[in-house]
Amino acid sequence: MARKDVSEPDIVSTALARNRLGVPSVVFFGVAGAAPLTVVIGAITTIYAVVGNTAVPVVYLVVAGILSIFTVGFVAMSRHIVNSGAFYSYISHGLGRIPGVGAAFVALPAYAMMQIGLFGLFGVVASGVLDGLGFTVGWFTCAIVAWALVFVLGMLWVDLSGKVLAVLLVAEIVIVLIYDIVMVANPAGGSVSFSTLSPTRVFTPEVAAMMVLAIAGFVGFEATVVLSEEAKDPKKTIARATHWAVILAGLLCGLSAWAMSVGAGPGNIVAAAKAEQTDLVFTLVSPHVPEALINIGYVLFMTSIFAALLAFHAAVSRYQFALGREGVLPRAWGYTHPRTGAPIVGSLAQSLLALVVIVVYRFTGADPLIYLFAWLTVVGGLGVLILMWSASAAVIVFFVRHRHQENVWRAKVSPIIAFVLLSIILAATVYGLGDLLQIEPGSMFHWLFPTGYAVFAIVGFVWAIVMRAARPEVYAAIGRGADGGFIADAPRLKGSHTEPISARAMMAAAREPSPPPREMPSLTHELPPLPRDMPPMQGLPGDRSARRDIPPRPGDPPTLRDVRSAPPEHSPWEAPPEPSRWQ
Repeated sequence: MARKDVSEPDIVSTALARNRLGVPSVVFFGVAGAAPLTVVIGAITTIYAVVGNTAVPVVYLVVAGILSIFTVGFVAMSRHIVNSGAFYSYISHGLGRIPGVGAAFVALPAYAMMQIGLFGLFGVVASGVLDGLGFTVGWFTCAIVAWALVFVLGMLWVDLSGKVLAVLLVAEIVIVLIYDIVMVANPAGGSVSFSTLSPTRVFTPEVAAMMVLAIAGFVGFEATVVLSEEAKDPKKTIARATHWAVILAGLLCGLSAWAMSVGAGPGNIVAAAKAEQTDLVFTLVSPHVPEALINIGYVLFMTSIFAALLAFHAAVSRYQFALGREGVLPRAWGYTHPRTGAPIVGSLAQSLLALVVIVVYRFTGADPLIYLFAWLTVVGGLGVLILMWSASAAVIVFFVRHRHQENVWRAKVSPIIAFVLLSIILAATVYGLGDLLQIEPGSMFHWLFPTGYAVFAIVGFVWAIVMRAARPEVYAAIGRGADGGFIADAPRLKGSHTEPISARAMMAAAREPSPPPREMPSLTHELPPLPRDMPPMQGLPGDRSARRDIPPRPGDPPTLRDVRSAPPEHSPWEAPPEPSRWQ
């Protein structure tokens, strides 16, 4: 029996599970990351209470519009680049490989902090729910149980996680809509007011801070692109799912913020939010619904946080997988489970990191709501905002180089608008980060976290430069994914495979020496010289092209003149290849 060559890697263990997720499943991952019920109960109430402005509903709708504009160029790029590295891959294609690796080193801590911070919120909420049922369980125990479930699901089939998210998210959306209908059906003062939806309320000094807080509630929708390699028909599925994730999250948050203002009254909503905090929604609907529906709401609040935990875990582990597969991280990160297709080392690494952080917070006695949830998710959201801003610039540059790939709206107008708007929001976030973290004016944490992201990015730049010098074949494959390249990179022959040529295959082909050209035998010494008095040749026997007075007969073979004058055959290339970016 022939022995298998152990040097060849198992193709299943180096690829994610293909064709597992349709549009609904990817939407569930994106919306679950945004956690609409968590935003409605926690974030919206916090903005009302902290900022003291009633423009929250229209602010959420405006932010949804801004992110929708960003999504146009973002998903246009997803039709040309299929890579679980998402922001890292897009930025490397648009701005270059060195900025791409810098973006990867920003993405890893950003998404990790977003996921780990949610364990603090889950622990507190789950502890409160169990306390209401008569069980006394600390936040740490609840967080550990959630950690174990996420750890197990993260190692299983991605479509199984999608089904879990589908059940949780559908129930979550249903309860949000029921609460909204109840609040609108029972308005304060007896009449429904639309004053909090007035566009004029946007033009107030507090809007910048409100947008910063509101955009944090959308973080997670962009994680749909991380699932591109596992989606069915990724060039269509990811684009549709990302648009739907933004629209659903925006409508749910905007509608719920307005319904809360109707239930409490536009003039009383700020005072009610300060008094009730995260219990505001339950306080407004409890007089009008059975107690069981309130209890279900608390349980779904807990499962909403768990769904976000699972969605962010999938995003972080797939980022690490993409970097390991391309050699930016150690190669061990680039392997997947041979049966489930889940990224093994990436999932384990994120789970172990989360466990360490949870244990440290437990033994230090730090408040899990403030220092674990609020701080880590706000700082993680800052990192994701930096990635969105960089990706907008990358989209602009990418389509400047490849003008024919998309129309003007997708390739130029929307990315430029998104870049300008995100620049304003990012500047406001960095400037007001201390207020978001609720720290003293002179605290070092005002500048520590933005500086930390700058340090991570610089480390990524330096590492990319080192790879370019020491491992050029790895550097060439940065951001190119499993199949390498993108639609504009490689010309295709008629009848060839529809996927781009692999970056690694092209590099390997470039390293292989070309065979020496075959020498043609010389004929000059084999033929005798022609006689000097020989008349010029008038054509070969039977060649009617030598005599112009004899027309060709039907059935005659083509002559030399016919061959020279015939139009050239159609080129085997479907279109002239663009200048290759591969060196």
